[in-house]
Amino acid sequence: MNTISLNLEDPIRDAISRIRFGPHSNNLLISSWDSSLRLYDVDSSKLRMEAPGKAALLDCCFENENVCLSAASDGSVYRYDLDSGVKVSVGIHDDVATCVEYSPTTCQIISAGWDRKINFWDARSTQSHGCLNSLASEVESISLSGFCLMVAAGSSVDIYDLRSFKKSVHTKGVKVKCVRPIFNPKGFIVGSVDGRVLLEYICRSSSDEGYAFRCHPKSKDGKRHLVTVNDIAFDPSIIGSFVTGDNDGYVTLWDARGRKRMFEMPRYPKSVVSLSYSHDGLLLAVASSYAYQEANEIEEPPQIFIHEMGNFYLTSPSSGASKYK
Repeated sequence: MNTISLNLEDPIRDAISRIRFGPHSNNLLISSWDSSLRLYDVDSSKLRMEAPGKAALLDCCFENENVCLSAASDGSVYRYDLDSGVKVSVGIHDDVATCVEYSPTTCQIISAGWDRKINFWDARSTQSHGCLNSLASEVESISLSGFCLMVAAGSSVDIYDLRSFKKSVHTKGVKVKCVRPIFNPKGFIVGSVDGRVLLEYICRSSSDEGYAFRCHPKSKDGKRHLVTVNDIAFDPSIIGSFVTGDNDGYVTLWDARGRKRMFEMPRYPKSVVSLSYSHDGLLLAVASSYAYQEANEIEEPPQIFIHEMGNFYLTSPSSGASKYK
């Protein structure tokens, strides 16, 4: 497995919040606390765009290969033209905007934040489509799968149908850090602050039972050490294969169907704050950065590593590839 570290002439000056590969390219979108949104062309090893701002960026996503979005600490949601670098304001939250997504199914921009609101805008006109403001907690993470909007707030995951806004509540009893969709079979996966991963299938069958396991069972001074699972990413080319990244700097590859730990990568210099597979699953991007979660974190420049995956972890011997619980 070949690995490269992105070499930016102008280094990222603060913590990375999110990285995302393009929907059909190897362009990597990077949002960070230094208020700048960057677009890096991995194939040519060039920075295509850097758009500075006034507030820390806490999330980003692609609308398409030419347009992207960001959510900022001042509540702003911005839209960027990646060819010109011009950005326009879509709207604003009453508090920190933590998440932003684009729904190609409904052509909507969806954002959420600490104001306990989910806002909807028409992507074609940027006109407001209203908001949901009855959330019980600040929103930590959102994800989309077709008409299903998954919202992680506090210790629960709420699922909304974007056609009717009908809600179903899935209380997990853990403080949720991130939620990501499972596409086949349909469901969602949760990473928690205490190191657990939970999988739940929306359309359950006898062969598709949800389950939970402790992702990184490590020990410190003979006691269980709880490590936040910061991000989860599914391999788009292999059904049931996913990776987790934790606050101790570990990335682990898993087989959801076989319930096995496949491989653990060598430890990264800092916390793993974000993960992203390329559209074909051949590349995995890992953001290693301080995460503002620990009092003793050293604020060194963050790094992004690109791994050429192929079928590496399926053909390589997986040391200790045992059934996880």
